[in-house]
Amino acid sequence: MDIRRLTAEVAVSPQIGVEDLEAIKAAGFRTIINNRPDGEEAGQPEAADVEQAARALGLDFRFMPVISGGVTEGDGDDFAALLDEVEKPVLAYCRTGTRCTALWALARSLQKDAPNDILSTALDAGYQLEGLRPVLEKRSAG
Repeated sequence: MDIRRLTAEVAVSPQIGVEDLEAIKAAGFRTIINNRPDGEEAGQPEAADVEQAARALGLDFRFMPVISGGVTEGDGDDFAALLDEVEKPVLAYCRTGTRCTALWALARSLQKDAPNDILSTALDAGYQLEGLRPVLEKRSAG
């Protein structure tokens, strides 16, 4: 498991499985957000299976699937709203963590965070999101 912290309240990860949930709980996470659609790849755990096991351990689980390479500003808005309603800290996962990081970046731009700070945080976590700069600048300024 490769958990990468973006903030004290939000971390991202590549695909997790049921076998990772006890370690995720032990690491202090309270909510798991799955941003990966079911069936994206053969052998990928189904969201319902991970959700059932997470809830059995007392973790909240939210399923907000977003198509790889298709993250929209509206998805960022939805992710921001979801972050506002769930208990933190949150672990969001997808295939590699990039999609979750892009959603987080769009959510942070609504808070008027500086695009350079958002992109630097993402890069420090291993995610290069420079292609989002124009959108982040527009959203941060608006």
